[in-house]
Amino acid sequence: MPDRRQPDSPTDDNPFAAPPEGRPDQPWQPRSGGGGDNGDGDDRKDSDGGRGPTRWDPTDPIQRRARYALLAGMWGFFFGIFGIPSVGLLLGALALYWGISALRGKPAPATATAEGAPAAPTGLDALGPAARPQRTAAVSGLVTASLAILLAFSSYALQLAYKDFYVCRDDALTKSAELQCNTLLPDNLVGDVLKVRQ
Repeated sequence: MPDRRQPDSPTDDNPFAAPPEGRPDQPWQPRSGGGGDNGDGDDRKDSDGGRGPTRWDPTDPIQRRARYALLAGMWGFFFGIFGIPSVGLLLGALALYWGISALRGKPAPATATAEGAPAAPTGLDALGPAARPQRTAAVSGLVTASLAILLAFSSYALQLAYKDFYVCRDDALTKSAELQCNTLLPDNLVGDVLKVRQ
């Protein structure tokens, strides 16, 4: 296969490219616009040149609550589906609290620093456009929390409405006695779902 050479292109943007032929070696220098004085990777800048907030700050309680709401709501929904309504109800209630408090959270009041400049606000409002994922997490947590609570209440309502069936099924000592409990269920879709299978 013939050697196809690419046309010469400027390699100023590639820090790993070999220097052009004839140019003497130069000592390493940091690239212009590559960050702050300390070389910290989290030291990002806004489009207007100011120092911007990070996307995820684990020390911020509002952002933490948004993430907690999503996780607790999701697990509460799963526990509700898998038939453990008590854990689903607990996680759903926690997710509901965390989601509402994350959405209603206000940034801390700006206090003047030693130089007299106001301190940067905290919370979802301080993130600006980067707050969108946190708001999405909080809203998703509220939705899944509502579903988990609905599943838990539906399970408790079924157990209360068909208490005789559940007591009969739990007290049955044999399979035939357990099958006799199906007569206590209505002849509809709910009865078909709850009845004891052979």
